Amino acid sequence: MVSQTTTLRSPIHLSLLFCSAILLNACGGGTTQVTQTPTPAPLDTSPITYSGPVASTGDVQQFKLALWDNISGKERCGACHVQDQQSPSFARNDDINLAYTAANSLVNLQSAQDSTLVTKVAGGHNCWLASASACADIMTTWISNWANIENTANKIQLEAPLAKEPGANKNFPSDTALFADTVYPLLETYCANCHTNSATIAISPYFASSDVDEAYQAAKARIELDTPANSRFVGRLRDEFHNCWSDCTSDANELITAIQAMANGIDLTQLDASLINSKALSLFEGTLATGGGRFEKDLIAKWEFKTGSGSTAFDTSGVEPAINLNLNGEYSWINGWGIQLVNGKAQGSTSSSKKLHDLITATGEFAIEAWLVPANVTQEGPARIISYSGGVENRNFTLGQTLYNYNALVRTGNTDSNGQPALSTADADEDLQASLQHVVVNYDPINGRQIFVNGVFTQDSDAIEASDMNNWNDSYAFVLGSEVSGDFPWAGSVRMVAIHNRVLDGQQIRQNFDVGIGQKFFLLFDVSDITQIAQSYVVLETSLYDSYSYLFSEPFFISLDNTAAITTLPLKGMRIGINGREAAVGQVFKNIDINLNQNDYVIDEGQALSRLGTIIPLEKGAEQDEFFLTFEVLGEQSNVRIEAIPPAPAASSDLIPQAQIGIRDFAEINASMSATTGVPTNNIAVKAAFEQLKQQLPSVTKLDSFLASNQMAVTQMAIKYCDQLVANSSLRSAFFSGFDFSQPASTAFATQDRALILTPIMQGILGQNVANQPENNAVYSELNALTDRLSDCSGGKVCDANYTQTIVKALCASTLGSAALTMQ
Repeated sequence: MVSQTTTLRSPIHLSLLFCSAILLNACGGGTTQVTQTPTPAPLDTSPITYSGPVASTGDVQQFKLALWDNISGKERCGACHVQDQQSPSFARNDDINLAYTAANSLVNLQSAQDSTLVTKVAGGHNCWLASASACADIMTTWISNWANIENTANKIQLEAPLAKEPGANKNFPSDTALFADTVYPLLETYCANCHTNSATIAISPYFASSDVDEAYQAAKARIELDTPANSRFVGRLRDEFHNCWSDCTSDANELITAIQAMANGIDLTQLDASLINSKALSLFEGTLATGGGRFEKDLIAKWEFKTGSGSTAFDTSGVEPAINLNLNGEYSWINGWGIQLVNGKAQGSTSSSKKLHDLITATGEFAIEAWLVPANVTQEGPARIISYSGGVENRNFTLGQTLYNYNALVRTGNTDSNGQPALSTADADEDLQASLQHVVVNYDPINGRQIFVNGVFTQDSDAIEASDMNNWNDSYAFVLGSEVSGDFPWAGSVRMVAIHNRVLDGQQIRQNFDVGIGQKFFLLFDVSDITQIAQSYVVLETSLYDSYSYLFSEPFFISLDNTAAITTLPLKGMRIGINGREAAVGQVFKNIDINLNQNDYVIDEGQALSRLGTIIPLEKGAEQDEFFLTFEVLGEQSNVRIEAIPPAPAASSDLIPQAQIGIRDFAEINASMSATTGVPTNNIAVKAAFEQLKQQLPSVTKLDSFLASNQMAVTQMAIKYCDQLVANSSLRSAFFSGFDFSQPASTAFATQDRALILTPIMQGILGQNVANQPENNAVYSELNALTDRLSDCSGGKVCDANYTQTIVKALCASTLGSAALTMQ
């Protein structure tokens, strides 16, 4: 299903010059002269102003708005396919009705991706971008907008693959020695200027790395052991003339010889004859399982990272101008769509990013949607994931990460120019995990900021009253990763990003979450010869999980012959095979024990075998890896495995007794100090201190891990909370009711009841009737003695009203930063 996208349109701004020709004329005497062509006039990229007959029907007008307005420019189809030039004239500008008639034969309004216009640009015909696949995606979007295709998923038609037996394979050895002696010397010698992480301009993959292990892992997917001449390394030299070091043909042959030498040192892996196995197929021989169904009615920008190479990520939303992102720094492409950032970024131009300002401020609301894989849960700053900003301290919006929290910063009339205070997910919920997650940030003038993770609202309410976005800056740039190199970088993978100029409601968010992400296939493993059921298959949904592994999930049994009788057959102990052998890890389906039967079988849907999924390591690359299934029992055939008896567990040893008490961690200390003093955690001064001291505060609760440096950080946090408590007149009056802070310290503690200070501190921090807290009278005596020492004004000490507040802050901090609060 091709999903519907927004019909918002603005003038076409992007253009690429057509390739100019150099004419070589053979002249007499065997001499070749080069005739230099005149410098071409600048290509006219101005939008076409239509002044012909009006659209005769509503559908003609929809064609104009959704498709014609986008393709009629002279830098696109309007350069040729117009009246009196190249037929068909679907971009003609004299009569929109005739253009509509011509276009109808070139589109499939029921399946936009199958349109002739799409397949032509996908093949490179007059693509206006550096990526033909990006042009195809954008053309698909425009045709879908014309068709007004609803956002429902297509029913995917399974297609029977060509039946083939699992073949004998050469598999890469785990040891790098053979690679290091054959192929690696050529790569290290001739490719190290670019394909190393230490290069001046580092280009991934790093198959020429000085670390041979890193180079080996990166090179595997580009080496074809069974047919060395078909290796990607060879094709880059022989066919694409990429970085040849002498003559491209001889260089390619030299590399073929090296790969062949490596292959000659590897034995064939023959399939075990005792296995009960299905037929085999590769990933791209499966049925494409991406069936659409995303809600994208108000989409204004979208990046799916399908290109897989280069330094540009294309905006394929179809809404002009496209915000194409330039990749730089430390990044790499992910197989199966995506990019991985370490200390890199992907940034659009300020001119193209302006469409976000214009289209979002027009509605007063927006949604950021992304599929992300944070690299870890230790990043702070917040680390910048997605931003529309003008630097480190100025932004319109940002989605960021702080440890286990997602942070949403939005510039409004009630936040500062940096979008602070931020809305963060609750520490205790740990919503952010280092795994694939679907994240949505909504903002509207009613609900303010809301965060959704994996289709579920996090229940974190925005403490800042929603306001308008009149102070947004239209000169900022859209960026993934850190705005400035080295400042708050984010490490992780970005699989998809979309910006909508309306919020997504809960149902729409769940709809997009359920659709999933990435390039997915249904692999149909033929078992007809074993089951004796015509056209019967075990099917698994399969995708490239990342650059190193495949995801297999939710297997089911089906027959493509709806007239076939589904007899009762046992199916037990299914395993996944790759390249002639069963995968060493990830065999979660080996515990399947089920009967295939007519009662549980649904025509066109089959019979589910498991709801589980598993990860299988990538070996040769997506184009070369060959998969098959094996079974312990299927139908009348059996090859039951007897699992080895596991060794007896070692006798448990007595552990050192653990303390029954512990220490609050950094988040708990912050929350406890806020609760006891009444100073909110988002107080600007407190928040700044917490961000600075967070790593110095306790990170674990074990008592024996508590260090002196931890106590120093606790003390500083206590001082900051007590300072804000006493400095704020309303908080101070509520906490220390009845005490006159206007009196100088020389008399304030002598003429007033000290209990007005000491009792609230003790009750607020120590609590009341808590058996395991310090004894109240002893604490009161200590605090009273401390008051005597601090309020002694002899020796010329200044004891004014300001010093009165200082003494109260000290009494508060000495208690707040003690074990009475930190221990639990």
